[in-house]
Amino acid sequence: MEEQKRFKTYKIIMLVVLVAFVTFLLTSIGMYQYFTNDGFGKSLIAKSDANEELVNTLDQYRRIIDKYYLGDIDEEQLKEGAISGYIDGLGDEYTEYISKEDMSDYMADTTGNFVGVGVYMVQDTEANRIMVLSPIKGGPAEKAGLQPGDYITAVDGVEYSGEQMTEASNKIKGEEGTTVKLEVLRGEETLNFELTRENIRTNPVEGEVLDGNIGYITFSSFDEGTAEEFKAKFEELQGQGITSLIIDLRNNGGGIVDEALGIANYILDKDSVILYEVDKNNNETEEKTTDDPIINMPIVLLTNENTASSSEILAGALKDHGKATIVGTKTYGKGVIQQLLTLPDGSGLKITSEKYLTPNRTEINKIGIEPDEEVELPDTVTNVLDVDRNEDTQLQKAIEVLNRD
Repeated sequence: MEEQKRFKTYKIIMLVVLVAFVTFLLTSIGMYQYFTNDGFGKSLIAKSDANEELVNTLDQYRRIIDKYYLGDIDEEQLKEGAISGYIDGLGDEYTEYISKEDMSDYMADTTGNFVGVGVYMVQDTEANRIMVLSPIKGGPAEKAGLQPGDYITAVDGVEYSGEQMTEASNKIKGEEGTTVKLEVLRGEETLNFELTRENIRTNPVEGEVLDGNIGYITFSSFDEGTAEEFKAKFEELQGQGITSLIIDLRNNGGGIVDEALGIANYILDKDSVILYEVDKNNNETEEKTTDDPIINMPIVLLTNENTASSSEILAGALKDHGKATIVGTKTYGKGVIQQLLTLPDGSGLKITSEKYLTPNRTEINKIGIEPDEEVELPDTVTNVLDVDRNEDTQLQKAIEVLNRD
C-alpha cells in the first residue's frame, strides 16, 4: 500500500527538468552582467523602472564582489545561473530556462528520441534521491533489470542526490555505443549496472485487439509524429475487425499539443471546437477540427491521476462532444500551455503563455477532468505503471462499458 502511494505521489515527467540551482549572490552578479549587455536583456531594462532599480542593486553587489571575492569569476557561468534564477523566481513549475548546451537534448526529449539507457526518472523529494519511475520498454535499462522504485545513487562513480537529477540525467546520456555505470539502491541492496547507450525511441504507439473485437491503443506521451502513429495503429486494428476502441491515456503526461489536436481531428466531427486557448490579455483562440472523422465507433478513454496536459485536452474534447466515455480516476489538472522560444544565443525559454478551456469552457488547471465511471485500482496494485491484466479493474470496466453499448 505504501509503495502504491509513493508511485501515485510522483507524477509522470516525460521531459527532463533542466533547472540550475544557484545562490542569490551568483544570481545577482550574473543578472547584472546579462542585463547590462546588448541584446535581449537590454531591451527589457529600457521598459521598466523596476528593472532599472534591479540593475542598480546588482551593481552594488558587483562592486562588493570585485572588491572582496577571492576566487575567479566565470562570467558565462554567472550569466547562466542568473537567467535560470531569474526565471525560477516566477514560481511557475512549468516555465524554465534551457541553456544552449542543453537545447539539443531538450528537443530530442520533446520529439521522443534520444541516446541514453532508456529510463524515466523522478526526484523523490522526501528521500532526496533519484528514483526510477519506469524503464522504457526494450531499452538497455529494462534489459539489464532496472525496476520501478530503484534509486540511482551514482553515475560513473559520482554520487548524485535527488536535487541533482538534471546533472545525473545529462551524465547518463551520451554517444551511442558508449557505456555508463549506474549504482542502484534497491531496498537495502546496492546493485551495479554497466549499460550501453542506445538511440531510444521513448514513446511508441502500441495496440492490440482484445476479446469482443475491441481495439486497445496506448502511448505514454504526445511526441512528434504521435498522431500519425495513432492513425496507422488504428487502421491496422480496424483491418483486424475491431468494432469499438479503448484509448489508454493513463500515465500519459502530455507533450506536443498539436499531436493531441491531430488525434481529436480523427474522432470529432468537422468544424468541432477542440479547445479554447486564452492568453494573459484574455485574447481567445479557437482550435477546431478541419476534416471529417475517420473513427466512427464507441470509444472509452482510460485516465488516472497521471493523465495530464495534452492528454487532458484530448479527454476534455471527446467528453464534451459525447464522443467517448471516460473510465478511471480524475486527471492531473494541467490546463496551461507552454511555448518554447529560442533566443539569439541558442538558449531557450519554455514559458507558460496560455491556459486552455475544454469545448464547454471548462477550466482544467489544478482541477482535472472527472471520469464518467470512477474506478480505482485494487490495493494489491503497487505500481500503476505495471498493472497485471487480472488486476486492472479500470480496463475491465472499459471493456464492460463497450460490451453493454
